[in-house]
Amino acid sequence: MSRRALRRLRGEQRGQEPLGPDALKFVLLDDDDAEEEGPKPGLGGRRPGGAGKEGVRVNNRFELINTEDLEDDLVVNGERSDCTLPDSVSSGNKGRAKHGNAETKQDGGATKAGSSEQSNASGKLRKKKKKQKNKKSCTGESSENGLEDIDRILERIEDSSGFSHPGPPPLSSRKHVLYVEHRHLNPDTELKRYFGARAVLGEQRPRQRQRVYPKCTWLTTPKSTWPRYSKPGLSMRLLESKKGLSFFAFDHNEEYQQAQHKFLVAVESMEPNNIVVLLQTSPYHVDSLLQLSDACRFQEDQEMARDLIERALYSMECAFHPLFSLTSGTCRLDYRRPENRSFYLTLYKQMSFLEKRGCPRTALEYCKLILSLEPDEDPLCMLLLIDHLALRARNYEYLIRLFQEWEAHRNLSQLPNFAFSVPLAYFLLSQQTDLPEHELSSARQQASLLIQQALTMFPGVLMPLLEYCSVRPDATVSNHRFFGPDAEISQPPALGQLVSLYLGRSHFLWKEPAIMSWLEENVHEVLQAVDAGDPAVEACENRRKVLYQRAPRNIHRHVILSEIKEAVAALPSDVTTQSVMGFDPLPPLDTIYSYVRPERLSPVSHGNTIALFFRSLLPNYTTELCLIVQGERLEEGVAGGPNRNQGLNRLMLAVRDMMANFHFNDLEVPREDNPEGEGDWD
Repeated sequence: MSRRALRRLRGEQRGQEPLGPDALKFVLLDDDDAEEEGPKPGLGGRRPGGAGKEGVRVNNRFELINTEDLEDDLVVNGERSDCTLPDSVSSGNKGRAKHGNAETKQDGGATKAGSSEQSNASGKLRKKKKKQKNKKSCTGESSENGLEDIDRILERIEDSSGFSHPGPPPLSSRKHVLYVEHRHLNPDTELKRYFGARAVLGEQRPRQRQRVYPKCTWLTTPKSTWPRYSKPGLSMRLLESKKGLSFFAFDHNEEYQQAQHKFLVAVESMEPNNIVVLLQTSPYHVDSLLQLSDACRFQEDQEMARDLIERALYSMECAFHPLFSLTSGTCRLDYRRPENRSFYLTLYKQMSFLEKRGCPRTALEYCKLILSLEPDEDPLCMLLLIDHLALRARNYEYLIRLFQEWEAHRNLSQLPNFAFSVPLAYFLLSQQTDLPEHELSSARQQASLLIQQALTMFPGVLMPLLEYCSVRPDATVSNHRFFGPDAEISQPPALGQLVSLYLGRSHFLWKEPAIMSWLEENVHEVLQAVDAGDPAVEACENRRKVLYQRAPRNIHRHVILSEIKEAVAALPSDVTTQSVMGFDPLPPLDTIYSYVRPERLSPVSHGNTIALFFRSLLPNYTTELCLIVQGERLEEGVAGGPNRNQGLNRLMLAVRDMMANFHFNDLEVPREDNPEGEGDWD
């Protein structure tokens, strides 16, 4: 009979045979791998943790369950961090092991063994979970300690190098004032905050299965409805790097130059269909996309206009230089180069669409990006717009910070928009309830001080502003000479243009009752100062007469792009009489050309008096007749000899053919009651 059968007859289980005192020695390991392998017998075994103590000696392996539970409880309670057992616990376990061994020999039942195996399995699971929690907490504490150590090392380096800072400024203040954040260039980020991700991305998720994975871009996302992108011949090169700034410029290769020449011919034809034909062969030509977008916008097709602008933006972003950065604020593009102007105008039009779409925070980032490309010259005069976008985005801290950092060298307080927007930002900041009381009172005092200075410097703003807001002032204000009609009439035309631009764009920000009551208080304070003969009033009047003689060209360009009726109506006549193109409004007078457009050989431009006469008289004047009039054969015939009559005959035959096809309905002759020549014959 086998040994296994004998054990079954006796009612014994495997591993319960009488053993010697040193037959089995179990070592508790702190390693998960050791748990999975199970206990290994050995003489004098030690824990690998280096505790230097002997393992727990037991005769019954199932008694280790109590030892493990007790050990885990001690670890969880935080009384020890390693797996070493105290001596008292070890001795107690030995006693319980001997006692348990005797009881196991006496019972020897199968039911006892089954319950012991279940408790053993559950004990191991509990132990594993607790150890995982302990490991996570240990790793978290070690990472925090590592970060603290790094900070201490950096402080020691700064102290040893001798560079000391008066105070640790926050992380946001260390960034450049024109620093652009990538995540705010995506309008979906702002729309998700307003409406939720499910409402914004609900239509996009099913389409991701068939996505083609195009090139990753920050400014726009390519659409599946666009033509397949191929390099249109547009690239960017690095000109120079000096004083921490990098100067770049867009480049046109020969193929793109040919497309640019065709585009200029299409614009001169005044026919949008010619631009459409050009886009069929060059679907990513930037200037064609800009001009056609304006045509779609005039026809109230806003969706197509915005789509064309996004396609132009994608084309230019794909041509970026590897070192060109949108966010650093240290990359420059010279507006005097025609190749760079397309990028400026594309960004501006995209910013306008984002503002109309209800994404002022994203539009503010685009405004900062345009301003960072050339902040000194500011060719599109973004300083007239950035305050409006900051107020609409409720980013009052950024507007105040920009004013504080740039007031010293840019005199932002001399612009009406900054003079009124900054105190409004202070006042709106003082209305927030999550700030301490002393900060709220300080912001309120600063707001009152700045608005009084603005009203003293620009008194012609108050009455038009109240009229925009449909507020009727009291008799004390309306009848006073300082804020009366003379204040608006006496201001220079350039200042009146800036005031019209600001009021036409930002008047609705002042319509809240709390703002109006605060404005009324400060208006009465200014009137008291004027009646008291404050010398600051006369100084501001003299400053207005000196500073605002004539607006520079970039302000006129900004007014044209803004399309605000009140500001456009205030443009001087020398600007309104010029032909303004949507792809390049008011180009700089000192333009830097990298290539020149070839001259168009027009036969009419070189014709003589007879050719010009027929051109002005007959609409169906053909090129063939022009060649006859100014050709060498006619000149040879007129010079003398037998070819003279032949040349004259050819000319008369051509004139007769034209007169046969001529109709009086093609002419428009002005009448006495219609000097402009409008209308047809009666």
